[in-house]
Amino acid sequence: MSELALATPTLLLGFTVFGKPEPRGSKTGKFHRDSNTKSYPWMSKVSEIAAEAMEEQPLFAGPLRIDLDFYLARPAGHYGTGRNAGKLKASAPLRPFTKPDVGKLARGTIDAMEGIVYRNDSQQVEGEMRKFYGAPTRCEVRISAVTW
Repeated sequence: MSELALATPTLLLGFTVFGKPEPRGSKTGKFHRDSNTKSYPWMSKVSEIAAEAMEEQPLFAGPLRIDLDFYLARPAGHYGTGRNAGKLKASAPLRPFTKPDVGKLARGTIDAMEGIVYRNDSQQVEGEMRKFYGAPTRCEVRISAVTW
């Protein structure tokens, strides 16, 4: 039997960061600055909420599973107008599949927890990243220890 089949995650920490999740941009320039300056306030908020959730626990060691669910605002074009104002159009997609991509959303969120929740983001060995429409906008974070 494969080692992966034997892995059992144990929830260590869960918390929610409210606000508009911002994607981490591409690295630019000599000093590797992030091209999306809006990601810094988001990452700061993630760091703050993560530190509160840790309640002065030591940094997690070992392999981790990090699951992130991002809830994004629906565009106004998904709703009807006039007498159908506020009603979701039948053509509106159930899940967001446009920018920002879930990988860049996850990268900024995971980077923001480094040194607060775990030593290095390389400790992540598995996890899911998902985008949904929902209000309020937020990211739900679950971090689990992976044992074999």
